[in-house]
Amino acid sequence: MLHFHYSTLIDAPVEVVWKFHERSDILQILTPPWQPVQIIRRQGGLEIEAISEFIIWLGPIPVKWVAVHTEYEKYRLFTDEQKEGPMASWTHRHQFSEENGQTRLTDAIAFSLPGDKLAESFLGWWVDSRLNDMFKYRHDVTKRECERGVGSEGVGE
Repeated sequence: MLHFHYSTLIDAPVEVVWKFHERSDILQILTPPWQPVQIIRRQGGLEIEAISEFIIWLGPIPVKWVAVHTEYEKYRLFTDEQKEGPMASWTHRHQFSEENGQTRLTDAIAFSLPGDKLAESFLGWWVDSRLNDMFKYRHDVTKRECERGVGSEGVGE
């Protein structure tokens, strides 16, 4: 099992950062433009049993990824787990905590790659670097938009 962790302090209240994540278009906003990802559907918001479905392009090969939310505590956390996709396992916890009127946004992922420990030792560093690039982008966008006070309204409005 491999672990990834990314955390950012955002100068906005937890409620603003949480509401930003509730937006119906949040997957489009937080998907880096360089990622070969097609968003198929998102239903159920952030609550338990919410579903997000994607097609991820691995070169010319489309791979379906379905994540289901398994944990939800409003203004504190939500967790999604891969039900179908390229990983052997994937659990992603999104945490929101208050720090002196600001929000600490933390993404923590526990995952396993297909294959055995050998696959993880050869590819783990590469997956970690891709996750780091993606979550830097996501946290930068979230920080920028929430500090501007966008929250649940439209980006740039």
